[in-house]
Amino acid sequence: MALEHPAYSQVRPVTPTASVLLADNPSQMTLDGTNTWLLRGPGSDEYVVVDPGPKDKKHIAAIVEATGGRIALTLITHHHADHTGGIDHLVKATGTPVRAVDPKYLRGEVDVLVAGEVIEAAGVRITVLGTPGHTGDSVSFELDDAIVTGDTVLGRGTTVLVSETGALAAFLSSLELLLERGAGKALLPAHGPDHPDAEPVVRYYLNHRHERLDQIRAALAELGQDAGALAIVRKVYADVDKRLWPAARSSVQAQLEYLRAERES
Repeated sequence: MALEHPAYSQVRPVTPTASVLLADNPSQMTLDGTNTWLLRGPGSDEYVVVDPGPKDKKHIAAIVEATGGRIALTLITHHHADHTGGIDHLVKATGTPVRAVDPKYLRGEVDVLVAGEVIEAAGVRITVLGTPGHTGDSVSFELDDAIVTGDTVLGRGTTVLVSETGALAAFLSSLELLLERGAGKALLPAHGPDHPDAEPVVRYYLNHRHERLDQIRAALAELGQDAGALAIVRKVYADVDKRLWPAARSSVQAQLEYLRAERES
């Protein structure tokens, strides 16, 4: 019987070139845990690892066992610790080079990731897509048959936006890019289940974000145009677990900045 998500510490094939190892770090923010993607083309005896996951020796040992330690390259979707905490344990165990947008996470004689570049390793061709919004350094990876989206698009629920100037505008552009490049390709997210076609999931994200913007516009009309993020959260996210309100506040701040810039333009 084929494995289904969630399957902790077990290699679960998803596409002809991508399998997943789920870290046992479930939480409200990580959903079932962090998905570490193992990429390998036909005939290759090496792997590309995407996101080694948290600082968890058991999970790193599972990656090493699954790959036989033959890791041509490790790629990082963004800097959060549930994706990067295991880097040094994996490097120590396998010697893998590590590439990321943020130079802090580079290991070995490598360069930072650049949007638009094409990487060929372990028999797979990977195009780097700049997809900021969740964080400024977020990237996705396009394969021939799939899109690895990190936290930009999750397998269920929606992602949190960083509360930085321009975050929502960047995120909407990222979603449009993923909609264009992901149609007909499998969605391989960093949290939650994978999907056979990225297009409907990304379209849901776009629709959801525009619905939230409409809700915030309505809340501002009622509370006043200078209402703060927390007041908006209380109004718009009243049905959401209060433990998630700090994350919601970050997204609301990004949306308020977007709406206020829109009014000023």
